[in-house]
Amino acid sequence: MSEVKIGINGFGRIGRLVARAAIENPKTKVVAINDPFMDLEYMAYLFKYDSTHGKFAGTVETKDGNLVINGQVIHVFTARNPSEIPWGKAGATYVCESTGVFTTTEKAQAHIEGGCKKVVISAPPKDSTPMYVMGVNHKEYDGSAPVVSNASCTTNCLAPLAKVINDNFGIVE
Repeated sequence: MSEVKIGINGFGRIGRLVARAAIENPKTKVVAINDPFMDLEYMAYLFKYDSTHGKFAGTVETKDGNLVINGQVIHVFTARNPSEIPWGKAGATYVCESTGVFTTTEKAQAHIEGGCKKVVISAPPKDSTPMYVMGVNHKEYDGSAPVVSNASCTTNCLAPLAKVINDNFGIVE
């Protein structure tokens, strides 16, 4: 199986953690990052020196307007409108929408206009966008929805525990 190529919209806490996880996974590759509010040098600095997870063990540098992590060039864009981000040209198949702004299917689908195939919103949706949590209901995803939500940080923390309790003992509302 070939690498899963990922784009990240929004390089705040969640975007940087997605990048770290993807870079450490040999099956994934971050090919592009978009953040209209972050200077490239600051982007590199925040990635390299994480206040929670510590210093990144690999190399982090900037070159020709791109971020270079462990020798891999990652295209950096600064578009405010998701439809203007050239995800397709950068090679991104999937986009992590981690700005907290584009939290409906309609808004997140603009990334698809930019050339990606699927979008995962890293926050609770503000509409009926399907929501999946790893270890809870992720196996229900059949691949048909172009936009899904991974719920909230709190949900990802509590839902697996609640599922185990419910499956074994039941939870009464």
